[in-house]
Amino acid sequence: MSMIFFACVVRVRDGLPLSASTDFHFNQDFLECRKRLKALSSILARYPSRGTAKGRDLSIHFLSSGDIACMAICSSNYSTIMAFCFLEELQWEFAASYDTTSISLASRPYAFLEFDNVIQKVKWHFNCTSGSRAKVNWEKVEEEMKFQPPVELKLEDAELMNGLANGGHAEVHVEVVPTYRMQRVTPLGILSLVLNIMCGALNLIRGVHLAEHSFQEDHEVIGNVIAFFLPFLACVFQCYLYLFYSSTRKVKTFILFFLVCSCNVYLYGLRNVWQIAFHIGVASLSSYQILTRQLMEKQPDYGV
Repeated sequence: MSMIFFACVVRVRDGLPLSASTDFHFNQDFLECRKRLKALSSILARYPSRGTAKGRDLSIHFLSSGDIACMAICSSNYSTIMAFCFLEELQWEFAASYDTTSISLASRPYAFLEFDNVIQKVKWHFNCTSGSRAKVNWEKVEEEMKFQPPVELKLEDAELMNGLANGGHAEVHVEVVPTYRMQRVTPLGILSLVLNIMCGALNLIRGVHLAEHSFQEDHEVIGNVIAFFLPFLACVFQCYLYLFYSSTRKVKTFILFFLVCSCNVYLYGLRNVWQIAFHIGVASLSSYQILTRQLMEKQPDYGV
């Protein structure tokens, strides 16, 4: 099947991985190709800006510019021009999101983990929609490749050269996206969870009760029922965001907080001022706990 399997962004000078797609393939050929991509990433500074390492079933393509390089593992029958169109778009998106200072100061692998969302979207776009935007750049990339064709490597060479660069040690460990765990739940965090569950339950009970007794009598009550159910869902998602990591949790947190506040203001009359203040206060506490609970990253030895 002709497609892009994996993509990542690395820093050219030392091969430090900055972000990568988190989808995994566990077949042996792919894992071996990941090893060679890791090996190649550490010596990209030696090569021109474009290059391809061909294999029997899988190929690695890379495109470097300035401090960063974008790399991809594609099936060998995937169009080379389309692969570089993909890498160009990925590079443009990354350059638009992060400045050179933050890239230079990055000290740990996957410092820009949240960019994974962009990688996934662009990869899906090229795999599933034939890359309509890429067709615009097709002629441009094709013309550039005629004047400056990508350097061609063999997958076997990349690992060998990396071994020589590391003093004759040819062993290369597969690069694995790190597992991110949240910091321990604090007593205040537990309190926010309990209060959130209680508020969610109150919203659900009031919404169901209102729906059962008033739905058929007054169609205007539909808005009130929805205004009870939406904060219930918001409370559930707030608990989820506190317990589990999400790369866009800041945006989601503000959306959920705004939803709780809006619905409770809408319910003024069915709830008094103190009840509204209590629900908004719990949402504020939960939002604060979500935003202040940090990642606790266990980093394996990446050799970078």
